[in-house]
Amino acid sequence: MPRDTFGMLDVVALTEDQPERSLVRGQVGTIVESLAPDVFEVEFCDNDGRTYAMLALKASQLMLLHHEPVEAG
Repeated sequence: MPRDTFGMLDVVALTEDQPERSLVRGQVGTIVESLAPDVFEVEFCDNDGRTYAMLALKASQLMLLHHEPVEAG
């Protein structure tokens, strides 16, 4: 079943551009901390594992990515 909440180490994508941080819609990051209800610290890394951005984002700015088939509810 798909989840509608985010958890630690979930892989997420931006749903909107963050031009002040040079991030665009669709960029993929990992949740590394829960800062407040529906606010998460997200780390963005390159293919070599180097962090190029880390920022607090609201749940509404994120989309949970799925790497396995999700059973329809």
